[in-house]
Amino acid sequence: MMAQEGGPPILLSLFMFLLMLSAQCGCHPHSAGSIRSLAAAGAVSNQTASEDIAAEVAGYTDVAKKIIDLAVFGAAQNRSHRRLADFTDTIGNRVSGSHNLELAIKYMYNAVSQDGLDVHLEPVKIPHWVRGKESAEMIAPRAKSLAILGLGSSVGTPAEGIEAEVLVVQSFEELKRRASEAIGKIVVFNQPFVSYGETVAYRELGASEAAKVGAVASLIRSVTPFSINSPHTGWQDYQDGVKRIPTACITIEDAELMSRMAQRGQKVVVRLTMEAKTLPDADSFNTVAEITGWQHPEQVVLLSGHLDSWDVGQGAMDDGGGAMISWEALSLIKDLGLRPRRTLRAVLWTAEEQGGVGAQQYFDLHKVNMSNFDLVMESDMGTFNPVALQFTGNDAARKVMEEVVKLLAPINTTKLEVHGEGTDISPWLKAGVPGASLHVADSRYFWFHHSEGDTMTVQDPQEMNLCSALWAVVAYVVADLQDMLPR
Repeated sequence: MMAQEGGPPILLSLFMFLLMLSAQCGCHPHSAGSIRSLAAAGAVSNQTASEDIAAEVAGYTDVAKKIIDLAVFGAAQNRSHRRLADFTDTIGNRVSGSHNLELAIKYMYNAVSQDGLDVHLEPVKIPHWVRGKESAEMIAPRAKSLAILGLGSSVGTPAEGIEAEVLVVQSFEELKRRASEAIGKIVVFNQPFVSYGETVAYRELGASEAAKVGAVASLIRSVTPFSINSPHTGWQDYQDGVKRIPTACITIEDAELMSRMAQRGQKVVVRLTMEAKTLPDADSFNTVAEITGWQHPEQVVLLSGHLDSWDVGQGAMDDGGGAMISWEALSLIKDLGLRPRRTLRAVLWTAEEQGGVGAQQYFDLHKVNMSNFDLVMESDMGTFNPVALQFTGNDAARKVMEEVVKLLAPINTTKLEVHGEGTDISPWLKAGVPGASLHVADSRYFWFHHSEGDTMTVQDPQEMNLCSALWAVVAYVVADLQDMLPR
């Protein structure tokens, strides 16, 4: 184990030696001369440590090139893309609690087993929300069908539906200003897309905010910068103590249409029908594949993606691709006959879309061994062309990772960025375990996110090859270094 924050062991030994020496010669250990000497010694020690780690990591140059060549140009070329296509074409979408998710887990267990990897399932309990039939139509000022997708955990409408006048607002602030107008109406949020991180608040909180001012339902403009009349779904959270009203996402086009009509002073009326309901939590599994470490099998480098998706499209991009490159990384390492010092563990999470439910239960089960988790990695922003590796850890760990990404020079992804992140690894990051996430050219990611457009058509085999190569090189090298990453 490396020393905790505060410097390497050699510096501590040097400090103790200087204290003993100063006592023998009658010098005060904190004299200016001794402090300058200690600082100089510390600088030399840190420089030596940096040079040592640089030399150690550089020793993996040939191995990294073999992994990259196999993934990008060799026998494994396009394998992760083929696997993803077979999986998503066979199973389809895989929402939490569904029969399709059960089939997906069985499919992956069998496929990974046939690949020659050690695989097991770890049971968890997950939410089971069912969409049911749903529809919306504008009744006035003219008849028009509205494309909708109910939001996860939404309640349904009465069987006859809800028919009410619409109040269109662009922000929570406008809703508060016009609270008296919202009573008995369907609130339509026509918020502009700023960024996913900021704008998603309307999808998550819109129903409760509308209910607070007396609305009977809420319709949220889909959280996306681009639309071809395509609604996007996602999870939403009811606030405690607030009436639960039906809520769904509508398209950008329809949100803007109703906004223009309202601005002209026209009365807009919508009829909304939703059969949505929440059933008791369902049994499910996190799927775990491993290459056991030869020297420190109890120490783990974890790489991951989530196996569940929403109940639209194929879940190819979100997050079939992330799951496949995590499996592929282990396959590449196995194919080359490599076995790292530490265990490489690929976890295909369940129920990520409901707030990282499967991952949280995994953390709760394994946190007792937290000191043995070396690095946790997550891919959940698509598997487009890789741009960089994002990393969360202390300065000493960052210096190690800066050397590791230099090994990715053959695929031009040697940049290490701040803030490795991901819903499924966030509990580990909060606990101080180093974490990494894949940064790809994701400008189109939210075009397809949580919509019928998330299909194999958006995936590119060569881009997946590059993502798999990056994932495998980073995971293998970190797992095989002499020491765990400092924390």
